[in-house]
Amino acid sequence: MDTVVLYRPVGTKELTLIRGSGFRAFPPRLPSQPIFYPVLDLEYARQIAKDWNARQSENHRGYVTRFEVAAEYLAKHEIHTVGGRQHQEYWIPTEELPEFNANIVGMIQVVEEFTGPDPLKH
Repeated sequence: MDTVVLYRPVGTKELTLIRGSGFRAFPPRLPSQPIFYPVLDLEYARQIAKDWNARQSENHRGYVTRFEVAAEYLAKHEIHTVGGRQHQEYWIPTEELPEFNANIVGMIQVVEEFTGPDPLKH
């Protein structure tokens, strides 16, 4: 089976839910999150994890996850470029997340961790 390597920057709460799935699935989106957006580039995922997740999460940590998805499943979704050339992501509608999760091949891996500034220490 052909697969595509994707990345997902996450905060601590989302990582806890991923861990609860046995590192096999991403959790349901919040009502304010109509899409799930895995990214195609490791550097882009790092940027989000470091500059957004690590600054916004309760414990000031951001993580980059790496996983593979069946290429046949992803072929029905467009790649969206949301900035520079490396800022590419898939937009998976929230109602399709269970199907997306079913097409993850293997386990979701945490490949990097970032610590952001603690605003209470400044």
